[in-house]
Amino acid sequence: MNHPTPPTGGAVTAAAGTEADLVAAAVLACPGVVGLRAGGGLVATYLPGRRVEGVRIDPEAVEVSVVARLGVPVRTLDAQVRSALAPHARGRAVHVHVQDVVDVVTSPDPASPAAAGV
Repeated sequence: MNHPTPPTGGAVTAAAGTEADLVAAAVLACPGVVGLRAGGGLVATYLPGRRVEGVRIDPEAVEVSVVARLGVPVRTLDAQVRSALAPHARGRAVHVHVQDVVDVVTSPDPASPAAAGV
């Protein structure tokens, strides 16, 4: 499997991991967000041994790539995410990308027994 090369330009610290994890948790708490997606690895925070999908933070911006819940207007989703990220942005621009939209009512959870045909 070919993985994108992690971005260069400085060491990744434990604090970066903590910040990326906090941003991910804040976004995932939004009612209009179903999940985070890296979008081909372009939006991710690379840490030792793992990466935080759908979150990229640099000195100028906080960027998130989300999977939206079907039926939530994009403006509503954007407002939810920006509000959730306000305490984490600290003067940085916030960029919200919608990678996909899913209907969580009719799309079974991939981990559920029904999805596995049980």
